[in-house]
Order: sequence, then structure tokens, then C-alpha cells
Amino acid sequence: MSSSAPSASRRAVSAAPALFVVLWSTGFIVARYGTKDAGPLTFLTIRTAIAAVILFGLARLMGESGLVKDQIRTQWIVGAGIHALYLGGVFVAIDHGLPSGVSALIAALHPVLTTVLGRLVLGEDLTPRRVVGVALGCVGVLAVVVERGGASDGVSTTALIAMGIAVAGMSGGTLIQRRSAIGVPLLGGTAWQYVATTVILGSGAIVAEGWQFTATTRSMLSLAWAVGVLSLAAILIMLWLLHRQAASQVSSLFFLTPALSTVEGAILFGERLGALSVVGLVIAIAGVWLATSTRSTSQRTSSPDQ
Repeated sequence: MSSSAPSASRRAVSAAPALFVVLWSTGFIVARYGTKDAGPLTFLTIRTAIAAVILFGLARLMGESGLVKDQIRTQWIVGAGIHALYLGGVFVAIDHGLPSGVSALIAALHPVLTTVLGRLVLGEDLTPRRVVGVALGCVGVLAVVVERGGASDGVSTTALIAMGIAVAGMSGGTLIQRRSAIGVPLLGGTAWQYVATTVILGSGAIVAEGWQFTATTRSMLSLAWAVGVLSLAAILIMLWLLHRQAASQVSSLFFLTPALSTVEGAILFGERLGALSVVGLVIAIAGVWLATSTRSTSQRTSSPDQ
């Protein structure tokens, strides 16, 4: 009986990374559903506000220590990058017609950019394996964008700019988190990130969208999934993994997100990718995997919400 408990724990640790990535991939699907009855920034503002309140409550319930002023300031900056810019960019891009599979593919390149910037800003190692991964990732994305740009429902400039902002925000926020947020309480730190996101995106929602939200069954179910599954369950799974030092397993599975989102988009929305896009998808997945995977566990990164 005593041996069964450790065995179950090992199985849970092994299964949790895959579960996290599956949940993460649904964020791009939620973006499609959620923006049908709401402005993308309005939807995200409501989502992060609710998540912040719940996480503050969980942090208090679990007796987690509070953050000092410097830590709160850092978490605001991190939140602006990995939540406000990233989530805002992804939702705006999908709202402007970018297929969920393509958006997931482009978003999945953020670890590649982070790897390069980590070398330039933090002096981290950039191995030949990662250089090849960066090159393959860029080629794969270029193939998808070229084909989609030539289609009748081609990628709009606004969507591409929004995704560029998303990738840059995620990478910048990740670097700041890696350098300056060591020792920050995880629940409270994430809650403060959501507070920053709520303020930033809420301002944009009022100015650019006039606070556009229609309470329909679709919008409410999308919001419930976004808060409960993405902003809370997925993040708590990640915190559980980090507590057990299994972050490297999650990182090695992130390259699966574009493929999962593409399949989900095809099933739910009838999204189709041509031959060139499929080849580009495979190349980019291989590139992201090469650039972000490592044979050692010395380099650990924390992951944000979607």
C-alpha cells in the first residue's frame, strides 16, 4: 500500500504536463468563441478580473505570504507582457480572422524568441541545436503566412501585427520573470499579474471597444471555460508541476500546442490548411522543439496563462 502511493504520484507527474498542454491549446479555440459576442479586450478584462479575485482568495486560504512593493511592481511588468500583450494580441488577431491553428503556430514561436533574447540579454547558452531550431521555426511560420496570405481569406496585416505584439510581449515578460521574479509567491504573483492585465486591457476595452459584451450562452460558457480551465486549472497544474520540479517536461511538450489547436480548429470551425501550410506546421513544430528542448534540467522557465 505504501508503494502504490508513490507510484500514483509518479503517474500524476507524468500525465500532468500533457494535460496542461491540452488545456493550453484550447485557449485559441476559446478566443474564437469568446469574441463572437464580445470585444476581445472586454472579454479578457472580465476573465482576468475574475481570475485575480479567485487567486487572491486561494493565496489567502493557503496561507501564502504577501508580496512586497518591489515584487508587486515586477509582477505588474511581467503581467503586462505575458498576459496583457500576449493574450490581447492573440484575441485581437483571431477576432480579425486569423485561424486558431495558425495563431497557435505563431504564438508557439515565443520560446524561440525568448531563447535568442535570453542569450543576448541574460547571457544564456545558445547551442547549435537551438540555432537550427530558430531557423526552422522561422521558415515554418513564413510558409504558413505566405500560403494564408495568398488565400481568399488571407491573413490581415492587423492580425499579423497583433500576433507580433503577442510574441514580443510573452518573450519580454518571460525574460523579466526569469531574471527578477525568483522567490515570488506563485498564487499571489499570478494574481497581481492579472490585476495589471485587467487595468491595461480594461482601459483598451473602454476606449477601443466601448465595453462590448453580450451575455449569451456562448459567451458565458466561453468565459467560464477561460476562467476555470485556462486561468485557474491550467495555471494550478503548472504550479503543481513546478513544485515537483517537472517544468522541463512541460517545456518539452509545448511544441504540440499548434498541432492540437489546428486539429481542434478543423473539428470545431472547419478550418483548413493547404499543403504548404501543413509542411510549414511540421517544420515549425520541429524548430520549436529543437530550440526549446534540452537534455539537461538546469534551465527552468515558468509558464504564463492563456
